[in-house]
Amino acid sequence: MLKTMTKTLLAGVAATALLSTVASAQTTLRIQNHQSQSSPYGVAIQKFVDDVAIMSGGDLQIEMFYSSSVVPSAETFDAAKNGILDCDMTNGSYQTGKNAAFQFVADTMGGYDTPLQYQAWVEQGGGREAINELYATHGMTFIGAHVGGQESLNSTSPLRGVADLKDFKFRSPPGMESDIFASLGASPIVMDFTEVITALESGIIDGADASTLATNLNIGVYDVAKHTTFPGFHSMSSDQLACRTDVWEGLTDQQRRIIEVAYKNVAMDLMISTLVLNGEALAKMPEMGVTTYDWSAEDRAAFRAAAQAAWQEWGAKSPEATKMVQSHEAFLRRIGLVE
Repeated sequence: MLKTMTKTLLAGVAATALLSTVASAQTTLRIQNHQSQSSPYGVAIQKFVDDVAIMSGGDLQIEMFYSSSVVPSAETFDAAKNGILDCDMTNGSYQTGKNAAFQFVADTMGGYDTPLQYQAWVEQGGGREAINELYATHGMTFIGAHVGGQESLNSTSPLRGVADLKDFKFRSPPGMESDIFASLGASPIVMDFTEVITALESGIIDGADASTLATNLNIGVYDVAKHTTFPGFHSMSSDQLACRTDVWEGLTDQQRRIIEVAYKNVAMDLMISTLVLNGEALAKMPEMGVTTYDWSAEDRAAFRAAAQAAWQEWGAKSPEATKMVQSHEAFLRRIGLVE
C-alpha cells in the first residue's frame, strides 16, 4: 500500500514538474495593431494569432492589442522599441518624423498598381533588406508587410482624370500625399480620418482620401460623395510586423519560422478579402447613384510622374530615404511599371 502511494506521489510530482517546465518554456509576444478586431484587417490578424498558437503547439502565444488600446498608433513603434510591447503591427509612415525613409516603407504613392507588386518588392526586390537597414538603427527588425489593395479617392463632383483635380478640395493625410496632389492643382486639407463624413456633409471638403471602396461604403462616404475612383491609383498603404531585435533573436529558429509563415498568410488573406469585399461594394454603387472612374493609362502615368517627382524631394531628406527610393525605382523598372 505504502509502495503504491509512493509511486502515486512521485508521479504527481513528476507531472507537476513537467507542467511547470512547459509553462516556463511558453513564450508570449505582446503586439499592438491599429485596426478594429471586426475589420477585414482584424479578422486576418486574429487568424494569425490562432495559427501561431496552433503551429507552435501552444509554446508560442501572442497577446494582441487591437485599435491601439495600449498606446496611440503613432507611438507603437517606440513602445516596442522601449519594451512596453514586443512588436509593432501598425504602419511605418507613422515614423516619418524620425526619418523620411519610413514613408517608403508604407506607401510610395502612385508606385505600385497592386498589393502583389509591393509584396514582390519586399520579398524579391530588395525591400526587406532596405527596410531592415533602416530599422536596425532603431533596434527593430522588420518581419513583413500586409496590404489589402488600392484605396479609392472620393468626391462630390466627377473625378475623370488629372484635369478634375484642379482646385479639388479634399481630405488628405499629412506628408508626401499632400505634396503630390498640390503639384497637380488640388487643394489638400489635412484632417483626421474620423472627421471625413462631417466635413463632406458640411461642404468643408469636396472629397476625401479615406480607404478602400468597401470601407468607404461601410463608413458612409457614398451617402454624401457620389463619385469615386475604382480601381484606385493613388494610395496603397501597407501595415507591417516589426519586432524589437533582441526579442526576435531570442526566439528559436522554429518559432521565427512559424511567425514568418503565419504572417505571410495574413498578407494573402487580406488581399483576397479586399478583392471580394470591393467587388461586393462595387455592385452596390449604381443603386446608390455613385459613378466610378477607372483612370486612363495616360492619367495614371501623369499621377505616377508627379509622385516620382515628390519621391526625389522626399528621398533627398536623408541618406536612408535616398536608398529606399532607389530600391523602389529599380524594382519598378525591373517589373516594367516605369521606363
